[in-house]
Amino acid sequence: MELIAENVSKKIRGKIILADININFSERNIYGFVGRNGSGKTMLFRALSGLMSVDYGRIIWNGKVLRRDLSVLPSLGIVLENAGLYPNLTAIENLKYLAGLTKRIGVEEIRRAICRVGLDPDDKRPYGKYSLGMKQRLTIAQAVMERPDVIMLDEPTNALDESGVSIIRKLILEEKERGAIIMLASHNSEDIRILVDHLYRIDGGSIVAQEVYS
Repeated sequence: MELIAENVSKKIRGKIILADININFSERNIYGFVGRNGSGKTMLFRALSGLMSVDYGRIIWNGKVLRRDLSVLPSLGIVLENAGLYPNLTAIENLKYLAGLTKRIGVEEIRRAICRVGLDPDDKRPYGKYSLGMKQRLTIAQAVMERPDVIMLDEPTNALDESGVSIIRKLILEEKERGAIIMLASHNSEDIRILVDHLYRIDGGSIVAQEVYS
């Protein structure tokens, strides 16, 4: 299982968003991305997932070119900024709705995903009444509930208390051991130290440094 970014570049309204990105992603690895706000981390995730087209280069998933042979990555869990769930639905209602779009999992898997992030699947409160930390936990639950091959998490421990951070870090490591390719953008240096195998520093849409920890 392999995802390849090959000379990936993108401009929006004349501004360079991504510049000649070359990365090979393989299973059972966590790839960390750090950089200031606007450096290109989120845009890279959008391009790698197929949610955004690129102007130059290719993104290849197991030999197939994204947005040519495939519209989006076929097995993807993703958390990006401003991820939207329905405020009037409960946690389990939200995830049931999303799972119904692909019909890959049932109620048992949904309940397990909610429990894994430390929430109660029988909580009757609507998502809109959740605290920021609870909302963050639920968005991560939706990203992992279908056991995807690729998981992209933008600031996964944002708004979490100490207990929540511990739960989510454990979950991320479990998903790595399961065999997923995991991408993690974080300003939390502790997340990077504990979790990542490969670190990429991004500035102005370019990779300016990289480190291997494993």
